[in-house]
Amino acid sequence: QVQLVESGGGLVQTGGSLRLSCVVSGVAFSNETINWYRQPPGKQRELVGIISADGRTMSVDSVKGRFTISRDNAKNTVYLQMNSLKPWDTAVYYCYTHLTWGQGTLVTVSS
Repeated sequence: QVQLVESGGGLVQTGGSLRLSCVVSGVAFSNETINWYRQPPGKQRELVGIISADGRTMSVDSVKGRFTISRDNAKNTVYLQMNSLKPWDTAVYYCYTHLTWGQGTLVTVSS
């Protein structure tokens, strides 16, 4: 079955950087569009960005210029590079594809 495993979260100070990874198995990875979502404490899950099978990306306005999505088809992995982190970026970050969610990885940005 489809499995997604996120990693790379942690505690970082305002202005810092983190790179999240999402390893995908159980699908033909190179054909899949992968989504990154996040869920801040006490709030609903929200879209962060998307990377299509051919590598095109889209990100929401709140992270444009700070977050970058990329993929490595040889490793079945999608990355979310997060720079200039702000306290309001604090959330559990999830990847999603094929009607399946990963378990999430927690990012905490201290002020």
